Amino acid sequence: AKFDMSDEKKIIITELPVDTTSESLMNSIENAYKAGRIKISSIDDYTTDHCQIEIKLPRGVYAKDIEKALYAYTDCEKSISCQMLVIRDNMPVAMTATEIIKYYAKKLTAIIKDELEYDQGRLTEELHARTLERIFIEERIYKKIEQMKTAEDVVKAVKKGFVPFKAELVRDISDEDVETLLRIPIRRISLFDINKNKDQVAAINKQLKEISRKLKHLKDCAVDYLEGMLKKFKEEELVRHTQIQKFNVVDVKAVAKRDIPLRYDDKGYLGTGVSGGAEVLRVTPYDRIFILRRSGIYTVCDVPQKLFVDTGMWYCNLAEKDVISKVLFTVIYRDPKNGYCYIKKCRIPSWIMNRDYLMAPDGMEVLHVDTREKFTFTLKYKKKPRVKILSEDFDSANFEEKGHKAQGVRLSDHDTESISVQSADAQIGLFEGSK
Repeated sequence: AKFDMSDEKKIIITELPVDTTSESLMNSIENAYKAGRIKISSIDDYTTDHCQIEIKLPRGVYAKDIEKALYAYTDCEKSISCQMLVIRDNMPVAMTATEIIKYYAKKLTAIIKDELEYDQGRLTEELHARTLERIFIEERIYKKIEQMKTAEDVVKAVKKGFVPFKAELVRDISDEDVETLLRIPIRRISLFDINKNKDQVAAINKQLKEISRKLKHLKDCAVDYLEGMLKKFKEEELVRHTQIQKFNVVDVKAVAKRDIPLRYDDKGYLGTGVSGGAEVLRVTPYDRIFILRRSGIYTVCDVPQKLFVDTGMWYCNLAEKDVISKVLFTVIYRDPKNGYCYIKKCRIPSWIMNRDYLMAPDGMEVLHVDTREKFTFTLKYKKKPRVKILSEDFDSANFEEKGHKAQGVRLSDHDTESISVQSADAQIGLFEGSK
């Protein structure tokens, strides 16, 4: 479709796409509006002889803002597959317009080649005949048959007379050639014009030379033929009604706006269809999200309508590799068998969709996950005989970053009871958009 966007608060559709009516186009625009894909105030059809569909825009929305969305979500842009079923070699074949043009281009060059070769053969025979006639008369070979008594002797005498001139002949002389020469009337022999014969031979040789050139450049001949055909038509009959333009592909994902709230409630449900709860971030239907559960399992999946991820979710963000790969995850976990605590600092460079990964080794209890570059925390140990130190402070900056598949570093040899993270107010939330 073609738009008139001279008024920034209004779009007028002046041309419809192929195989589309004003009614069907308006229905597609209304459906996109109801689905929340585009924002419009009203749509009216003033079409008469020419298309005129007027779209008015609401406050804060301008024509340039929804132009790409109209092409992406409505019938304002339609793709057409130009594929035709034709009969080729007595068989039905599906071909594109390009393939058909190539096929007929080859066929045209083949026809031109056949015609040129036919003309070449005809002119060669004519050259042979003119040469025989000249030699027959000029060298008076006809005199040698006067004493011959049989037809066979006559033919032999004529052929023998041409032996000294064999180099001048196009091909060997045949019996048919002899018969043709013998049918030349006496009057024509007496009035034979040698200069006229030479002119005829020169003209034939010139034509043969031109044919040889064309046979070496068949494509150029085909182009010349087509250009000659075009000259036979009137200029107004050759006006193109379509336009050749390069279209930029409108990516639906690129024009989609992140205006759908992704919520997480106190029951452990996450999704765009969750009512109530906290808004984690805003997404589009085409986004993918990274989820780190309380258990330390992380997953990348499409934006869910409603997904149970359990309470205490540690982290949630858009699953864009250039974003997630920059996040430094610090995981503090405990071994339930002996109560020892470990710390692991890593980044997540890659993943496979809808697959569960462990941030901590299997069977470990995740106590805390942090995304700050550095923070301090305190481990409190269980009271046991001979245990004098009941708490110990740590700084995450003192531990090195490792690969996401590596084991953590043990913090102490004491049975840990709990953990408290200092400066927690600096990390308001691990959810993107909650800051």
